[in-house]
Amino acid sequence: MKNFALIGAAGYIAPRHMQAIKETNNNLIAAMDKNDSVGVIDSYFPEASFFTEIERFDRFVDKWHRSHSEKIDYMSICSPNYLHDAHIRFALKNGAHAICEKPLVLNPHNIDQLKVIEKETGKHVYNILQLRLHPSIITLKEKVQKELLLNPNKIYDIDLTYLTSRGKWYFTSWKGDENKSGGIASNIGVHFFDMLTWIFGEVEENVVNLKTPYANAGTFKLKNANVRWFLSVKYEYIPEEVKANGQRTYRSITVDGEEIEFSGGFTDLHTRSYEEILKGNGFRLDEAYPSIEIVSTIRKAIPIGLKNNFHPFCEKVL
Repeated sequence: MKNFALIGAAGYIAPRHMQAIKETNNNLIAAMDKNDSVGVIDSYFPEASFFTEIERFDRFVDKWHRSHSEKIDYMSICSPNYLHDAHIRFALKNGAHAICEKPLVLNPHNIDQLKVIEKETGKHVYNILQLRLHPSIITLKEKVQKELLLNPNKIYDIDLTYLTSRGKWYFTSWKGDENKSGGIASNIGVHFFDMLTWIFGEVEENVVNLKTPYANAGTFKLKNANVRWFLSVKYEYIPEEVKANGQRTYRSITVDGEEIEFSGGFTDLHTRSYEEILKGNGFRLDEAYPSIEIVSTIRKAIPIGLKNNFHPFCEKVL
């Protein structure tokens, strides 16, 4: 049994981490969040200590490993995106491995510095890149690898479309502040971009067609694929047939015109991620780097408008 601490206990994603800690038969010693709406802890670890101030949490972590023969082995980080870098550093410097939600950090240079701290402390940083563990995505990767063995120069045509409706609260929260979330591409797209580069190779060209508070869209040229992508949090952009079914999310990936079915299979991916991390197989800093570089480039890019081979959903915006 390993001992865990968790930063960001009141967030949307925190219960998945609590569940993963519990389902891998480990123990949550302490949790921290400046907000105290954390009753969900009772469903998993009612005996965990809880703090609303990082200073008191810091003191607890320090005193705990001094007064116990055990230590805090891992620190799970579910805090707002812009705080990930600082909280990863906190974990490493307190003698714990860090398990961090996506996006790992906002910019590639943050990863470069974390590598230095990893080396100094001897502790590791693991990123939750759960799509790499999704059965349908693994099947796709295996299929592409086989095809590329026969034809290494093959170029696939891919459309990525992801719309996840958010209400007015979104733009009042930190998620609607690009300085804190990194913007839509970082907040809801980074794990899709990671998946695409994992399967189809590194980015050779990254073009942004449009950026609004509600939507980002662009194209990638990967080593073995041309990608059109569209991301949005606006309900109005969801196809009418999806709305008619009462759904507020639309997710689609087509490869050479063929739809990749991966709407299910998400419920246990955090637990699967923890299982792999605990076996020493988690996704480390170098594996997170390409997708962080992609979203950082998107954030800084000037949109070119509806030129070239843009994603058809762009016409919904303009």
